[in-house]
Amino acid sequence: MKVIGITGPTGAGKTTALNALRDLGGCIIDADAVYHDLTVSSAPMREELTARFGEVYQGNVLDRKKLGSIVFQDPEALADLNAITHKYVDQETGRRIAQARAEGRPAAAIDAIALVDSSLSAYCDCTVAITAPEELRVKRIMAREGISEEYARMRVAAQKPSAWFQEHCDYTLESTESDTVEIFSQRAQTLFREIIKEN
Repeated sequence: MKVIGITGPTGAGKTTALNALRDLGGCIIDADAVYHDLTVSSAPMREELTARFGEVYQGNVLDRKKLGSIVFQDPEALADLNAITHKYVDQETGRRIAQARAEGRPAAAIDAIALVDSSLSAYCDCTVAITAPEELRVKRIMAREGISEEYARMRVAAQKPSAWFQEHCDYTLESTESDTVEIFSQRAQTLFREIIKEN
């Protein structure tokens, strides 16, 4: 089974690429979703977060605003948050990869925007950058989230450019203005089939 890291900036077409791999029988592991699941399901992580940051839970629900107000003004607190949460996300990702392998899946994809900089990259046999021209990304974000062009441009500007992802990944899939969802999906499937076949 191949473990493929999928990364790239917002609005580039990651969802379409991941759906293409899912159609080939691949297991998709969304690092953000794993984190959100763990904030509820992992008692050890909840205990560590509470021990470090105080009462940031309301019952079993993490108060993200309260936690954010602590960590976003204190680089040391943010580093501590990342150290705690990444440890549990890594463990759960490893468990899901093992499960996919036991199920006989041809591939598992780890979807994480900060994949290249994170310890999750150690699980990957290869990495794929999903990119798109900046103007196209702005249009997609506006359409998807119903936000202003100004806000969409701020979102795009806050992320690393496509070239950075291309430089740091083994493969690149770029979606263009002329791509339909179907065409881009076919191109993604072609690449994933090649990766899965490689020894």
